[in-house]
Amino acid sequence: MSGDLRGAAAIVGIGLTEFGELPGRSRMEIMAEAVHHALADAGIAKERVDGVFGADFTDSLIGLSMAEYLGLSPTVLDGTNIGGSSYVNFLQSAALALDAGLCEVALIAYGSNARSAGRGGGGPGPVPYETVYRPRQPINAYALAASRHMHEYGTTREQLAEVAVAARRWAGLNPAAFMRDPLTVDEVLGARMVVDPFTVRDCCLVTDAGAAMVMVRADRAADFPLPPAWLLGIATSASHSQIACMPDLTVTAAARSAPRALAMAGIGLADVDVVELYDAFTINTILFLEDLGFCAKGEGGAFVEEGRIAPGGALPVNTNGGGLSCVHPGMYGMFLVIEAVAQLRGQAGARQVEGAEIALCNGNGGLLSSQVTAVLGSTSTL
Repeated sequence: MSGDLRGAAAIVGIGLTEFGELPGRSRMEIMAEAVHHALADAGIAKERVDGVFGADFTDSLIGLSMAEYLGLSPTVLDGTNIGGSSYVNFLQSAALALDAGLCEVALIAYGSNARSAGRGGGGPGPVPYETVYRPRQPINAYALAASRHMHEYGTTREQLAEVAVAARRWAGLNPAAFMRDPLTVDEVLGARMVVDPFTVRDCCLVTDAGAAMVMVRADRAADFPLPPAWLLGIATSASHSQIACMPDLTVTAAARSAPRALAMAGIGLADVDVVELYDAFTINTILFLEDLGFCAKGEGGAFVEEGRIAPGGALPVNTNGGGLSCVHPGMYGMFLVIEAVAQLRGQAGARQVEGAEIALCNGNGGLLSSQVTAVLGSTSTL
């Protein structure tokens, strides 16, 4: 095993359920359907899975629950929960386990009935700095970050709205997306106010959905029916748990994870063809574009204007419609990775980015707390 994971493992199977409302179905049933699709996509039998990776806000023993439900006896189990970025982080832990020979086939899976069963809680417990003010989390935390960015850099509500409009335009090209109707900046601004400066259209969806991925070691990647998506670089960083302890409300830990992931991948931002970001709120996309280095700090608002990240723009961002318009079942990280894989395979249909060979993903967890940056590439990038 080496310290550099570039090309050590690859994603060879992906699976998704329908998005939206899946009434009468449990989280585990939804997860199992996604697993079924991922295994079929990889052309592999369930019995070959010996590594199970998953996180959940309502089950602290989710790894055991998943293995039991799927009828597996894995040699590697990981249920580490660092929020919505967990499923990008699992790319790292699965690749490490595969590279070390601890397992041969790693399954990363998630299922949620957050919409049909009522949004479940989760996250850090009460802290003395915040509980007394009775914040409505996570939205209050992200609204604070947006307000601070507006105060420091002059970012406008119209620029935040541009993020939502771009996501909706991508969703309009994705038949699986939950919300596909056209959306304008004025409609975002005129929507119901939730927490200043956010209207409901600045906020992610709440949906039911499941997703799963199959990963294998490099020497096995060619044994599967579809082109592998290679892990070229990955890095994790965290800055706080509660928003009251965030050192700077305008700078996330992606500013530290991104350079390390890019260095491992041996690429620069100019080499990236498609970008998938955890857009729980419109401010996320602006913060991450800055912290990843696509623009300078404070310039994210101007950067997203005039359709720059929308279809036909200079930088394809959140090509499935993102958490704002495609799907968001509580933990979105896996879905942005699967969209990256679909783009690298050339399977994205009307939203396909021509010639996509390198995808950059950034997962976000907690209250802008944990950031995981991953670079995926086609075989030609090795």
